[in-house]
Amino acid sequence: MGLFDRFKRVVKANINDMISRAENPEKMLNQLIVDMNEQLFESKKSVASAIADEKKLERQMNQNLAQSKDWEEKARIALRAGKEDLAKEALLRKQEYDNLASQYREQWVAQHESVEKLKESLRQVQQKIEEAQRKKNLLIARAKRAEAQKRIQQTIGGMADNSAFEAFDRMASKVDRIEAEADAMKELEGITADESLEKKFKALESSAASADFLLEEFKKKEGMD
Repeated sequence: MGLFDRFKRVVKANINDMISRAENPEKMLNQLIVDMNEQLFESKKSVASAIADEKKLERQMNQNLAQSKDWEEKARIALRAGKEDLAKEALLRKQEYDNLASQYREQWVAQHESVEKLKESLRQVQQKIEEAQRKKNLLIARAKRAEAQKRIQQTIGGMADNSAFEAFDRMASKVDRIEAEADAMKELEGITADESLEKKFKALESSAASADFLLEEFKKKEGMD
């Protein structure tokens, strides 16, 4: 399993665990960033260890190449001294170091390729974390907005089921009716007052007319017509 795949597996496991516990979105996102950076740190240690192994193989390869070169020089010196047997021994030792150097080179090349892949995976992880950090605040804002909207909807839903609002409407209707009745009583009082005044004037007029009639009749009787 590659470095990047291991990183994704660990982070995904942390995400699933947090979601299952239904934590606060802001707290969860902040913790995820912390977890990502911790995993990044562990990944860097793995890459650093791989680089150390690569350098060790390169150093061992160079050491064997240096030994090969040294035995080649010894063979040259022995040959110049006319000691062919020593020259042969030196050349055999050179060949051994050449073989070792070749094997170390193969290991070093393979390790170098592996390290380059690990470095690329590490860069991807860093980019993902940087992207997550940029998106974190936006996601937190979205989560807060969604939570606020949820609370508003819950409040509206609670209002729809609350009988207090129905009682309030009934009381408002009752007040309207009381006001209407009061206005009606006032109007009736006005009408009654007008009728009473009118009766008084009619009675007065009737009384005045009766007095005039009696006076005329009395004059006639007394011959004062």
